[in-house]
Amino acid sequence: MVTNQVREILKDKNLKITPQRVSILEAVFSLNNHPNAQQIIDTVHKKSPNISVGTIYKTLETFVENGVISKVRHIDESLRYDWRVENHHHLYVEEDNKIVDYINDELNILLEDFFRKNRIPGYEIKSVKVHINGKYIKD
Repeated sequence: MVTNQVREILKDKNLKITPQRVSILEAVFSLNNHPNAQQIIDTVHKKSPNISVGTIYKTLETFVENGVISKVRHIDESLRYDWRVENHHHLYVEEDNKIVDYINDELNILLEDFFRKNRIPGYEIKSVKVHINGKYIKD
């Protein structure tokens, strides 16, 4: 993602635009693979070695709190970050331990309809995300 686009995202979320925030968000976008914190740290430090690890962790939390990115729990229970914040689901691919985004409007509508009809008493649903575990098969 280009620096100007990153700046626009931060501006849209009413976040102060700092060189550290720009570098960290660019790293998340450039990895494009649901990176963990260490992968983000390593990527940031290639270009900006003076940004502290603490700053990176705090900035990631700020981004999550403000809807810039989201947290994803991997099947191995590790925490990952996702730049795609619109409603989508995840495929957990066993053979290479990857998370792949799965976007399907029909599934979203089906889930929304289901939970509208089958409310959970005393519970407000904020979002529903499907985690699909499996592997790709060769034809």
